[in-house]
Amino acid sequence: MTDVARLAGVSHQTVSRVLNGHPNVREQTRLRVRAAIAELGYRPNKAARALVTGRTQLIGVVAANSTLFGPASLLAAFESAAGEAGFAVSLKRVKVLDRSSIAEAVEHHRDQRVAGIVAIAPTASANEALADIPAGVPLVTVDGDPRRATPMVTVDQQAGAFDATHHLLAAGHRTVWHVSGPPDWFDAQGRVTGWQKALEEAGAEIPPLVAADWSAAAGYRAGQMLARMPEVTAVFAANDHLALGILRAMSERGKHVPADVSIVGFDDVPEAEYFIPPLTTIRPDFKAVARETLSLLLAQLDGGPLDTPQRTVGPQLIARASVAPPPQ
Repeated sequence: MTDVARLAGVSHQTVSRVLNGHPNVREQTRLRVRAAIAELGYRPNKAARALVTGRTQLIGVVAANSTLFGPASLLAAFESAAGEAGFAVSLKRVKVLDRSSIAEAVEHHRDQRVAGIVAIAPTASANEALADIPAGVPLVTVDGDPRRATPMVTVDQQAGAFDATHHLLAAGHRTVWHVSGPPDWFDAQGRVTGWQKALEEAGAEIPPLVAADWSAAAGYRAGQMLARMPEVTAVFAANDHLALGILRAMSERGKHVPADVSIVGFDDVPEAEYFIPPLTTIRPDFKAVARETLSLLLAQLDGGPLDTPQRTVGPQLIARASVAPPPQ
């Protein structure tokens, strides 16, 4: 490291910050250090570093054993961000996000002497379990309870749902129906709140909530019901898989999207632009969530104060062909 610092014309501490992916390094300096590392063929001795620091270059992640698009995309984005910062990721999946399962996963990571832990905890039961983690363990929660005063990064679910609902209202629809996700998920709760807020601000009637889970099958069942109701001209689905099920149900009932019913989803799954019609949806920035999560964790590892312990990442409305003015 001393040789690298001498060649790059920086301090030993700056080389250490670059190797650790610390955000407080100028990009020009970071590039100069990386060039010196490449020229000298330097490789950090991870075993020695672990002996000195008492921790490894390993981050433990606790997540549900789920293939849902949001958590899976977030996990992939975080693994990429951690790798760029020189950290490996140890993933411990749990079948149920309950107290005992999460406690077991945390102990597994602590036995590995991980540098810190990231918990993807989108449900109430998962957040309750995180309260048992010892205070000295560096921890960042992703998509957790926004009311918890702990280091946390979340997608702004309310803003995304507000934008989706407002987009439908702006097309001329008198109100918007909502097919929600599971009520114990904070993501689903935030989307319900954003939907209601948009309707309230527009002075529009708030229809009854249609509760579901995250699956296309649940969307199909909800769509069969909504397709029989002539007053339904606009639907905001809590995710794109629900929207896919609704699209099929509407088609089977002779309802055309968007001529008869407009639909907006959430997540922007890769297939969304190939639905018939291409789906208007809300796109969360999973890469930004991953970067903010890593930044919060590294700040804890450095022992400095957290200027913003809770960070929110805004999503983006992706307008496609599934929204049109209501039928006359």
